[in-house]
Amino acid sequence: MIGSRIAAVGHYQPARLLTNEDLAELVDTSDEWITSRVGIRTRHIAGPDEPVDELAAHAAAKALAAAGLAPEDIDLVLVATSTAIDKSPNMAARVAARLGIPSPAVMDLNVVCAGFTHALATADHAVRAGGATRVLVIGADKMSDVTDWTDRTTCVLVGDGAGAAVVEAAEESAIGPVLWGSVPEMGHAVRIEGTPSRFAQEGQSVYRWATTKLPAIARKACERAGLTPEDLAAVVLHQANLRIIEPLANKIGAVNAVVARDVVESGNTSAASIPIALSKLVERGEISSGDPVLLFGFGGNLSYAGQVIHCP
Repeated sequence: MIGSRIAAVGHYQPARLLTNEDLAELVDTSDEWITSRVGIRTRHIAGPDEPVDELAAHAAAKALAAAGLAPEDIDLVLVATSTAIDKSPNMAARVAARLGIPSPAVMDLNVVCAGFTHALATADHAVRAGGATRVLVIGADKMSDVTDWTDRTTCVLVGDGAGAAVVEAAEESAIGPVLWGSVPEMGHAVRIEGTPSRFAQEGQSVYRWATTKLPAIARKACERAGLTPEDLAAVVLHQANLRIIEPLANKIGAVNAVVARDVVESGNTSAASIPIALSKLVERGEISSGDPVLLFGFGGNLSYAGQVIHCP
């Protein structure tokens, strides 16, 4: 075995649905204001008794079931999250305990909205280096815990949820080389900081960076996989804002691709957004097994990571 592949995916979102009309009762906003600026109509919000690791475990259990695997088949658990309240045990250890995974390596990655694609690359590297056989890769965030619900510029954006993938060894690689990096001197543009922690961002700075700097980087990720954007069957970008997703997808040039627009119904779920959107495309049959799909995360730290995968 010299490569790795995604064997299966799964996702989970809390039952409570928060609509734009609901938000209009909390802050000075409206459905028209929200949809015209960010394209979001609904988002799922977890309750106080639904911690991040519970969301993550639900998504991971679905991915395991879809792969036909048992908890004991997993030897590494990676959780991408930026909304863990406690420092230890980490989210990966808590998920492993919930699922009954015996003695796995457990690591959290905090790269905010680019977390899942960073974690997927880490899993790919671990498998190809022989450090792991099967890896649970999870993106999970409870953004409602770090949101100021009186700030209409941020509270209209966020949602909660988790998505997961099982990565395993394969004869040929079905996870392309990652292209990743950051603009650390601009890290202040997206923040989750303070006591209590609160999400804040400089929306115009993020918009300009995403729509002007990232298209060339995403195209280079395709080149590393030996493909052109025209070869892609789907593009799954971080679901930040429909007004970022659509121009970015257009500038990448993936003219034949399905573009994930899960942000409309899920909001910005940070590290969970890409695996949730990918899982839904698979679940609805909008992409087929073996199809080339660009995954591209970006956001907090002004970090980014992208790779082309073959659909499980």
